[in-house]
Amino acid sequence: CIPEWDGIICWPHSTAGQLVSVMCPEYIYDFNHRGRAYRHCNASGRWEQVLSINRTWANYSECTTNLNSNYKSQEVVFKRLHLMYTVGYSISLASLLVAVFILCYFKRLHCTRNYIHIHLFASYICRAVSIFVKDVVLYTLRKASIETFRNNTIPVCAAAFTCHLLPQAGCKVAVTFFLYFLATNHYWILVEGLYLHSLIFMAFLSDRNYLWALIIIGWGVPVVFVSIWVSARASLADTHCWDISAGNLKWIYQVPILAAIVVNFLLFVNIVRVLASKLWETNTGKLDPRKQYGKLLKSTLVLMPLFGVHYMVFMALPYTEVTGLLWQVQMHYEMFFNSSQGFFVAFIYCFCNGEVQTEVKKAWLRRSLTQDIRQKSRMTSSAGGGSCYYGGLMSHTATHSV
Repeated sequence: CIPEWDGIICWPHSTAGQLVSVMCPEYIYDFNHRGRAYRHCNASGRWEQVLSINRTWANYSECTTNLNSNYKSQEVVFKRLHLMYTVGYSISLASLLVAVFILCYFKRLHCTRNYIHIHLFASYICRAVSIFVKDVVLYTLRKASIETFRNNTIPVCAAAFTCHLLPQAGCKVAVTFFLYFLATNHYWILVEGLYLHSLIFMAFLSDRNYLWALIIIGWGVPVVFVSIWVSARASLADTHCWDISAGNLKWIYQVPILAAIVVNFLLFVNIVRVLASKLWETNTGKLDPRKQYGKLLKSTLVLMPLFGVHYMVFMALPYTEVTGLLWQVQMHYEMFFNSSQGFFVAFIYCFCNGEVQTEVKKAWLRRSLTQDIRQKSRMTSSAGGGSCYYGGLMSHTATHSV
């Protein structure tokens, strides 16, 4: 039998009539790496086929021992997590769309700071949409995969590339866009931190001319390392939908994201330090220390969603190396804050913004005034030519034809 890649393992050249066994691949984290996968090279020198479905037979039962044993116990947890982040991202998506509309609609709000906010909101929107798309695309394939794993055999097409090209291409694109928008979201959080930090310390990014440089950082830098990851994954671990961990390849995109998180946290600490020092200098002897601490705490809490400080809590614990109760705590924590962060950012930096509230109130008053004038005009026309308004009071005068 000739060597063949089935999408999971590269099967070696084999002798006719031989049962071939290969160690389960280590790049798939959830596999039992001590187990073996099996294929049969029949007497005619061809890989044995399952005639009913016209696919090559393979037995991955030893590899999927962990998947089968863990699936039932974790199914309830996964459903709860899925519901949590679906609700969270839905609320965030709705609030972010409203926030972007407000910042784009009112011309008085057009400035470099709000342009950066719009891009940040857009990155949250893209992240939420990409997650929903990925879930829809992978859900149909995942159901079939689980049922196949339960049956202890994985039938793989003899011509794996042509047989699975369309569904695999679609889900790979979905996973790639998900990773890209995840990265852009982190880098736009970094851009917000750099911009705020520059306003306090250097003030060289306050000019609108620097907006393009920030756009390149936010949208352009992730293109580089995500493209490298795609090339590496396609060349070295082109398996299924690229949603399963592929060993050290994950660090190609995780290291730049972790670097952005660390830099942003350092900027956050430095800004809080400056706020604390200025607060103490300005209010020395004027305010009660408890009020000073309260002001500092309020400022810190406002900055935390913008800088993504919550990412630091479990950053040192990759999800692939944590199990049991700690894993559940980590996943619930991450799913809640990750999915709701967009809502908090939109609420704090748009809906609670004084300038935004002023513009919305003005627009509402103009709309109310316009409706009032139209209503009075209709009442005037319906009352006849002898009706007129004085300060909201209508007086009727008789008209006589001459």
